[in-house]
Amino acid sequence: MPGIVLVGAQWGDEGKGKVTDLLAERADAVVRFQGGNNAGHTIVRGRQTFKLHLIPSGILHKDTLCVIGNGVVIDPRVLTDELEELRRRRVDTASLRISANAHLIMPYHLMLDHAGEAKLGKLQIGTTRRGIGPCYADKAARLGIRVQDLLDEKILKKKIVAALEPKRLSLRPFAKDPQLDLQTITEEYVTYGHRLAPYIADTVRLVHERLDAGQTVVFEGAQGALLDIDHGTYPFVTSSNPVAGAACVGAGVGPKDIDEVWGVIKAYGTRVGAGPFPTELDGALADEIRERGGEYGTTTGRARRVGWLDLVALRYAARINSLTALAIMKLDVLSGIERICVCTRYRGPEGAEFDYFPYHQTVLHHAGGEYVNLPGWIEDLSDCRDEADLPAAARDYLQFVSDFVGVPIALVGVGPGGDQVIWTQASAGMAGSGWAASATA
Repeated sequence: MPGIVLVGAQWGDEGKGKVTDLLAERADAVVRFQGGNNAGHTIVRGRQTFKLHLIPSGILHKDTLCVIGNGVVIDPRVLTDELEELRRRRVDTASLRISANAHLIMPYHLMLDHAGEAKLGKLQIGTTRRGIGPCYADKAARLGIRVQDLLDEKILKKKIVAALEPKRLSLRPFAKDPQLDLQTITEEYVTYGHRLAPYIADTVRLVHERLDAGQTVVFEGAQGALLDIDHGTYPFVTSSNPVAGAACVGAGVGPKDIDEVWGVIKAYGTRVGAGPFPTELDGALADEIRERGGEYGTTTGRARRVGWLDLVALRYAARINSLTALAIMKLDVLSGIERICVCTRYRGPEGAEFDYFPYHQTVLHHAGGEYVNLPGWIEDLSDCRDEADLPAAARDYLQFVSDFVGVPIALVGVGPGGDQVIWTQASAGMAGSGWAASATA
């Protein structure tokens, strides 16, 4: 092998696309294992920027098998548009394979998502309104439409009828919408089936073949651990499990196929949408970090909430994912800040202190951060390619994070470009260490 899982260790938007792209340089396969087009993975190659939503971040490497696993929910319109855009930009997509067992987002899923959020009013969760949650709900209710159903029109139509029946009341406001016409939906999705047929495959078998041959497989997660539907800040979470254990379910492999788990984080914290964020900043400093870091959603364009790095939450994420390494992105964004704060415990509204992630949402919603102040640095980090190139204060910051969380740092990002990275001494001996030379070439 090895099998390497990449997960977000915060609230998503950590830079997983860049790290996946780096590892894909010498990986034999990249497998996206959960989520949908509510994800946005950005890759910068020279002067070109690629924004991916469903297609794995290894697609820019034509010899790397790229798999959309069974745990992903797919909007076929978004996927076909994404394929066409890549072809327009002369990216070879022949290496893509789509699990026949992956579930499809249907037009009524988007309608239900919009209606559900609108009905919640001020209590909105802040979904991307892409139909992700309703699609996963249908999957759990055994009313889902799968990719393989696109290849049999009769089965497809029967399954659409079965899926629509229990939703008639909820969809009543959309009763006259032509998108809900049975024949229209069927014809549209059969057309998608014709376009996607060359890519549909038994992806579990393809991944097993590579693992059995001793090849390297990278399992790419979307969103972040703190948005996990079981272990995140429920109900302000995504509708899937973006933790390392879900790579096995969403790709069809066993736990013994996983050798390493890398957690991708930013040197500070961000969050999109509603939900608790104990280290959130506001005012001029928040605006400065947001602008310097380009903290606007790849999928929605929404401004991200910004805060200091939360080590309590990060240590929790390290535990539930069994992280073996950290990849810290956007360290360069903190340059010029005189004093950098890191959260090492929480304080409740009545003064109680917590050095662990609270299980009760009421406690977490009212918790604030207790901080350790670390000296900042003024140097521009964008040309640093070795740990020794970093100013002492930046090295001390990284060491503090690693020591507190108990996980070594393998990779540091110092700019948006694929070459603006530092492979640390701790990465020697890790599965990713072999990529250092090619990734920075």
